[in-house]
Amino acid sequence: MPAYINCKQHQTSACASLNTMEVPIISKFKVGLCQLTVSSDKNQNLIRAHNLIKDAAQQGARLVVLPEMWNCPYSADGFAKYAEDFENGDSSPSFSVLSEVASCYGITIVGGSIPEWCNGRLYNTCCVFGPDGKLKAKHRKIHLFDIDVPGDISFKESDSFAAGDEPTIVDTDIGRIGIGICHDMRFPELAMLYRAKGAHIICYPGAFNMSTGDLLWELVQRTRAADNQLFVATCSPSRDSAGCYTIWGHSTLVSPFGEIIATSEHEETVVVAEIDYSEIQLTRESLPLEKQRRSDIYQFIEIAPRRP
Repeated sequence: MPAYINCKQHQTSACASLNTMEVPIISKFKVGLCQLTVSSDKNQNLIRAHNLIKDAAQQGARLVVLPEMWNCPYSADGFAKYAEDFENGDSSPSFSVLSEVASCYGITIVGGSIPEWCNGRLYNTCCVFGPDGKLKAKHRKIHLFDIDVPGDISFKESDSFAAGDEPTIVDTDIGRIGIGICHDMRFPELAMLYRAKGAHIICYPGAFNMSTGDLLWELVQRTRAADNQLFVATCSPSRDSAGCYTIWGHSTLVSPFGEIIATSEHEETVVVAEIDYSEIQLTRESLPLEKQRRSDIYQFIEIAPRRP
């Protein structure tokens, strides 16, 4: 199975694959969630990310997750300024740092997200690096965060970014990982697709604000984990990050039962917790949702990509 999977190959019922879950090489390991403080100084952000990843690795983490927009403030007026072209190593220091650190510590890194320039467009992009430092997958945020709550918050991510159009699953020695970025977590269909494709864990780098964070951050990730009976990991910047967008924080690891295994408050910290994939099988045997699905009434399908 390739490391990067295009899940939109054909329109077909996905129900037949819903119970498929290969046993990874390593099924019990530690994950590190690096809730770092983001400043307006890009070099300082790179140093801080390096140090927190090092801390997580030294605590035994085999998988490390960074936040959404960790190399720049979450602010529409700065995304283009901090953006990088991943094809040009000289102009992509954030990409290079993650590659080097993954190789140095022999870990898998879900690299949060940074602004990416590609063919004149700006994307909110997550890169996944293997223990050899090589890029294993790249996820461009599919669902852009546009919100307008009178008297509370107004933000339109689609004014800055183009939307990605590919779900992303990556095979690693610590399991099959589905990738989403922040607002992608609000859409259960994406998580269902990852479940159908045999994901063991979904990683969502995010930056929920104070309103959506208080109401939805914990609720939605626990729901995605419980409904799909897999692990969910989220990672946020700390609340005292630069910019006018105030961030909720609370990076979290959730079990297939929907229980919180570990979480943070809102300050800069590294959360390290253990994942045991045997819990997935236990959950699915205890509560066999797939056997109880009514495929005679409804079906989950994959949609063929539109051809130019």
